[in-house]
Amino acid sequence: TMREGDRRAVETFENAMVDIPQVVQAQRLFGDPDYLLHVIARDLPSFQQLYDEKLSALPGVQRLSSTLVMKTVVPERSFLPLGK
Repeated sequence: TMREGDRRAVETFENAMVDIPQVVQAQRLFGDPDYLLHVIARDLPSFQQLYDEKLSALPGVQRLSSTLVMKTVVPERSFLPLGK
C-alpha cells in the first residue's frame, strides 16, 4: 500500500520496482492494496532479506503484507471461454 497516490509517487515506485529481479510480476490494483507483487526467493531467510532490504525500501511504501503459497492446487492454465 502506498503513502501517496499521485502520478509522481506512482511513477517513482514503479520505476524502482522494475530494478528488483526477484519481482517476477507486479500489478497495480483498484482498491487496497495498491499493488500485488509476485516475488521469488530461494528460502524464508532470502525472502526476509528481500523484504527488509528491498521491498520495504521502495519509495512511497506505507505498508507491506505478505502471503506465502503453501501448495499449488490448480496450476496456471490458459483461459477457456465460458460456455464451451
